[in-house]
Amino acid sequence: MTVHNLYIFDRNGACLHYSEWNRKKQAGISKQEEFKLMYGMLFSIRSFVSKMSPLDMREGFQCFQTSRYKLHFYETPTGLKFIMNTDLSVPNARETLHQIYSTLYVDYIVKNPLCSLGDPLQSDLFSARLDTFIKNLPYFNPRAA
Repeated sequence: MTVHNLYIFDRNGACLHYSEWNRKKQAGISKQEEFKLMYGMLFSIRSFVSKMSPLDMREGFQCFQTSRYKLHFYETPTGLKFIMNTDLSVPNARETLHQIYSTLYVDYIVKNPLCSLGDPLQSDLFSARLDTFIKNLPYFNPRAA
């Protein structure tokens, strides 16, 4: 089991933060183009799920999987979007993404007077704590294939 990467988007689709750990294949496009593609895909999937679901989707879209990876999604009430790609064996990571928001983002970004909300995250402390948090997850494996 492993974590491949993590994106944090604001409500307007700007990528505020990106980290990767065990990503074996690059997209072959610029990071900015990758961020636009990821946000556009999420926007479309969320719209599709909300329109096509036969049940009331109070929690909304949470994850999907392909034959190669699983994408986990968490959106805050303020519109921040946390996306984590993992391998297929990782269970729903919604609670993990909520912890990243409530403990790391709030403590090291929102409560930091040097960080401007809505700007790309420039906090080295946030990045270091996030890296430690991800590497301590029970499903993180640094040598994953």
